[in-house]
Amino acid sequence: MVNIASYQTKAGKRYRVRYRKPDGTQTDKRGFKRKLDAETWAAEHVTVAKARGEYIDPRDGTITVRPLYEAWMAKKRLSSKESYYHTLEGAWAANAAGMWDSRRVNTITREEVQRWAASISDGTGTRDGRPRSATVVIRIVDMLAGILDDAVADRRIPSNPARGIAKPRKRKRRHVYLTAAELYAVAEGAKWRRDIVLTLGLCGMRWGELAALRVRDVDLERHRLHIGASASTVAGRVVVSDTKTYESRSVMYPEMLDGMMRHRCEGRGDDDLLFDAPHRPGDYLSNADGPTSPDGWFAVALRRAGIDKGHMTVHDLRHTAASLMVSAGANVKAVQRQLGHRSAAMTLDTYADLFDDDLDDLSAAMSDMLAREHVGKTWAERDEVGE
Repeated sequence: MVNIASYQTKAGKRYRVRYRKPDGTQTDKRGFKRKLDAETWAAEHVTVAKARGEYIDPRDGTITVRPLYEAWMAKKRLSSKESYYHTLEGAWAANAAGMWDSRRVNTITREEVQRWAASISDGTGTRDGRPRSATVVIRIVDMLAGILDDAVADRRIPSNPARGIAKPRKRKRRHVYLTAAELYAVAEGAKWRRDIVLTLGLCGMRWGELAALRVRDVDLERHRLHIGASASTVAGRVVVSDTKTYESRSVMYPEMLDGMMRHRCEGRGDDDLLFDAPHRPGDYLSNADGPTSPDGWFAVALRRAGIDKGHMTVHDLRHTAASLMVSAGANVKAVQRQLGHRSAAMTLDTYADLFDDDLDDLSAAMSDMLAREHVGKTWAERDEVGE
């Protein structure tokens, strides 16, 4: 029930709306100069909203973002790999905490979320003045949106001001591929990492998947590697978790790697790592062993091999493997299984440029087939006479 009553203040007569919330507790809204204003507010915010089951107590929206962020991150810890959780934690601390942690959720507007996203993108809103990539901007905006989704679900705010705002588009980086000869040259230039470069460049697994391989994962008879885990460096320590897709798979390795695989397995126990650093025997390869900086070992190996194809990282060896497999005649499904993509459609989307030549090959193959059946000649003759 809603009750409207007047009361006296130093500024004169005012009206208040006293009502009960859906949970039965009593509260009021004060400060109306006219009784009509109080009645209008009560009708819009209490009576109708309660009837529709849409009523939201304004005081519930005074909670700040920080405790909601902590609750949201607790959910993410349950469902995410530790490396991804650490990425989210760092992204929020560096780019969003100062802006939103102490803000009451019912004071956040769509306009300021949009302006904030734009300022992070162009660098005017970052602590160091440097623009953030589209990936980072999308990540932190989606984090804020997820946190405020919970606020909506808990009936703290009526709608989410972070949903539906414009976000930067990710620019699709052009893939860089090495030829087989270039791959061998880079491998030689990588010194003790030669076997690592060849395995990545010919098999196409991710760096973390290679780092987690153990001797027991090698099938020397069938030339197979079992990919069932991934090792990544999180806050200075190596964390072993599931693969990116949370699925295990078997991948082939070419026979030319047979000698290397046998050598690495010889004299080792099943639980020993297949790849480790000479200066850290028995330890996982860390992310520091796969740097992307211009002075990193991979960049040095490229220079030693005399290869300059623009910016390349160790991850580009995965693209090289895809290119070599397609060149060898592998179909999309085989490439998908080898790379560990969730679907063949994802493989096609990622490497559409590698399959462009398939149309030329298909045209030539169909022409040969039609010629053998004498169909092509008949059609060609009909076209010449205009039939």
